[in-house]
Amino acid sequence: MSFREEFKLLLRARYPLIYIPTYEEERLEAAIREEAANQGNRPVYTWDFVDGYQGNPNDENFGRRNPLQALEFVEKIPATAPGVFILRDYHRFLDDVAIARKLRNLAKLLKSQPKNIVLLSPRIAIPDDLTEVLTVVEFPLPNAAEIRSEVERLLIATGHSPPSRFLDDLVRSCQGLSMERIRRVLARAIATHGELQPEDVDLVLEEKRQTIRQTQILDFIPATEQISDIGGLDNLKDWLLRRGGAFTERARQYGLPHPRGLLLVGIQGTGKSLTAKAIAHHWHLPLLRLDVGRLFAGLVGESESRTRQMIQVAEALAPCVLWIDEIDKAFSGLGSKGDAGTTSRVFGTFITWLAEKTSPVFVVSTADDIQALPPEMLRKGRFDEIFFVGLPTQEERKAIFNVHLSRLRAHNIKSYDIDRLAYETPDFSGAEIEQTLIEAMHIGFSQNRDFTTDDILEAASQIIPLARTATEQIQQLQEWAAAGRARLASKHSPLSDRIQRQLK
Repeated sequence: MSFREEFKLLLRARYPLIYIPTYEEERLEAAIREEAANQGNRPVYTWDFVDGYQGNPNDENFGRRNPLQALEFVEKIPATAPGVFILRDYHRFLDDVAIARKLRNLAKLLKSQPKNIVLLSPRIAIPDDLTEVLTVVEFPLPNAAEIRSEVERLLIATGHSPPSRFLDDLVRSCQGLSMERIRRVLARAIATHGELQPEDVDLVLEEKRQTIRQTQILDFIPATEQISDIGGLDNLKDWLLRRGGAFTERARQYGLPHPRGLLLVGIQGTGKSLTAKAIAHHWHLPLLRLDVGRLFAGLVGESESRTRQMIQVAEALAPCVLWIDEIDKAFSGLGSKGDAGTTSRVFGTFITWLAEKTSPVFVVSTADDIQALPPEMLRKGRFDEIFFVGLPTQEERKAIFNVHLSRLRAHNIKSYDIDRLAYETPDFSGAEIEQTLIEAMHIGFSQNRDFTTDDILEAASQIIPLARTATEQIQQLQEWAAAGRARLASKHSPLSDRIQRQLK
């Protein structure tokens, strides 16, 4: 049920006290006035603490700086006269005993009168003694259709008509912002260029970053990495590229649901975190990183509250990518933690949301130790797919060297023997290859010259890869993936060949 349908029903059912938490006063009041007009042209009275009642010449400024008089004004209106009374920021006065008593009295009185009191607040703050008389109604952020209408209105005003693909990207990136913020950022873009351009999507993402900065649970991560920056992992990249347009309105009309997310399991340093960043950049979505440790707090009930807040913020900024790095560290040994069940409750809230969410929040979770994850996390329906990211093959190592050297020495990349480097670095992960190049650069820099292939090989000889220091753990991971419990991120790898032999 939409907000307008629910609000219309509450007016007709004579719900006396309605509480609406929102930051969008202007847009909400416009919606209330429109619905009140549809309900027999009901008058709408608006009050705030500074100016009192506004809009009615006979009662101008009545109740100014007096919240109790604001309620008494409702009784001044004849019993048979309809009306909707909007009280702004009224949550600040609900703890006053006189205010609370007056609201409960009005709740009884207005059941037989065509009047409704609407309390506006940026957040929910309801004392226990008023929970039975106040009805909370959610006012959602503007949907894609409302945003598109606003963007098209601005485009008509500027006389420009951008390509439909760009318009889809712009509308999608604006979702999760209030209409006021959308107007502000689009006005800024038009003032800068005289029109809307594809680069303006980045301005919208910056506006979303401002919202994230107000929380201490999520981090907004600038994502500049591209799919092409990932060496190898062809199966995973193909899977992601096929879903590039899955957040568009065209996909909804086709009948596709929003993609749910990925669980990337594998050896450390094989590109799992890089993949999360590349997804956000490729899909033009904001990247939010959750440090699960920040969810846990000392006060009773605060951890669960922070988990709900994290979900609300992520859904408010949807469509977005929510990156949860090393989720296995947060929920390992779930049943043995002596925290009075806090971890279990946080985990329960989180996986329930994963299974039931309908919002376009694409969750990318990474894990190094699959054995530490509770079985509930791996059940189908939590994620669209579980991918195993193993050690890169020789061809993939060649691609990884190409990616890094193209960034570091694009002008003379042909001077490096990349085939030899890939051959001489067996069992090296992507992170270890990057560290090898950094060490080689130190060698060259210390001798006042550019680094060479020999420097890279010398640096590689000094690095002991994780595959040799944690052989047993990696073997367990590979056996888990070989049992068919996850999809392989690479098309051609020793593990994929082994699985094909087993199937034969």
